Amino acid sequence: MTHHAPLPGPRGLLNSLRARVLLAILVWVGLGIGGIWFSATRVFTKHIEEQYHEELDVHVRELSGLVKIGPGEHIELTRPLSDPRYLVPLSGFYWQVSVDRGMILRSASMTRGALDEDVAHGPVIVHRLDNGPTGPAITYGLIRKSPSGRDIHFVIATDQRLLDETIARFTRELTLWLLALAVALVATGVFIVVFGFRPLDRLAQATSRLRAGTTARLDGNYPVEIAPLVDDLNAYIAHNTAIVDRARVQAGNLAHALRTPLAVITDEAERLAQDGGTSAPAAVLLEQTRLMAQQIEYQLARARSAAGSGAPGAISRLSDVLAPILSAMRRLHPDKRFDLVNHAGPEAAWPVDPVDLSELLSNLIDNAGKWSESRVQLVIGEDGSVRVVDDGPGLAVGDIARAFEIGSRFDPGKPGSGLGLAIAHDIATAYGLALTLENRPSPAHGLIVQLRARGPTGP
Repeated sequence: MTHHAPLPGPRGLLNSLRARVLLAILVWVGLGIGGIWFSATRVFTKHIEEQYHEELDVHVRELSGLVKIGPGEHIELTRPLSDPRYLVPLSGFYWQVSVDRGMILRSASMTRGALDEDVAHGPVIVHRLDNGPTGPAITYGLIRKSPSGRDIHFVIATDQRLLDETIARFTRELTLWLLALAVALVATGVFIVVFGFRPLDRLAQATSRLRAGTTARLDGNYPVEIAPLVDDLNAYIAHNTAIVDRARVQAGNLAHALRTPLAVITDEAERLAQDGGTSAPAAVLLEQTRLMAQQIEYQLARARSAAGSGAPGAISRLSDVLAPILSAMRRLHPDKRFDLVNHAGPEAAWPVDPVDLSELLSNLIDNAGKWSESRVQLVIGEDGSVRVVDDGPGLAVGDIARAFEIGSRFDPGKPGSGLGLAIAHDIATAYGLALTLENRPSPAHGLIVQLRARGPTGP
């Protein structure tokens, strides 16, 4: 008898606090991780470029200090540069010394190609991106004068790819670490959301139990932020229950207050009917009194069911409600047999006020007892539905459609006011239950009255 709400669509997700918090976490994690990645790569790139530039600047100065100029402008190094990478062929680190495009001295690493000495323009070190022996290279150069006044060009170069590979390696490692951090942060956020919203989930479950009628108040312990709301709701529920109880008492008092004057009017009308001269007016008075009593009983029944239908915590076990009803029906119809078949077990229950459910079922069973020939069977299905089956004559198709109308009586010889099915139908409607009538399939005869919860696709 529980209904499952459809899953929310993309727009419905925005109405969920949990979805909103998760979305906010994802946005902030994305922005935070993206900002860290962008800033870290920019800072590292700037740092590594400055480091390369400083290193090459030192190498150029070291190279110019190690060059010895001999007779005839002969140049030679007094010792190798301190960085061993200049000794490894095609290592990506190269140096070159030349005298006015004449004699050239190269590092052991430069086994092919040459460096453009024009990068050196004067005594101040300058650099630019140029072509090296193994591709684009960052070149540094300066010019110093020989004793004879000739220009000596000192050029240092390193492959651009070495710098790019260093930056790319750092970027890859940073990306992996930040992705792991993002996953950890999102997982932590999900845990926080699940843990933080758990009290709301428990409150929703308690509300569902309250709506289903299995409890009369919101139970459980809640955080200080939610506890005042729960207390207010429980106070409201208690207040509403008190209002319903007072309404029932007032309805009973009203019925009692109206029955006495109606009885007096009815007795007076019957006395007048015995007088031949006033028999016709007395008959009209009796009929109107009967209709008035009928309407009062019906409207009071509706008022009682309407008051109880919205009351939280209403729950009735079918076995508890049916036991006294069947006992009373066996005394009221001693010539009829009343059988109960319970497929749902003793715990089968309806979210209906016990008083209203008792009145509803009493009317249905009493009606079946009046029309049955010998037997009335009550069947509680596995889904909690209730069927009342009699072996009477049944109803014509046209009569089934108006069986729930006020005052519908298909046999004046049968006792009753014609209100039983109408009242039962109104109580069922007030609680969202479906009450249907149908004849038993041939060759059997009789009527089947079924009471069940309205499903998502129900009537």
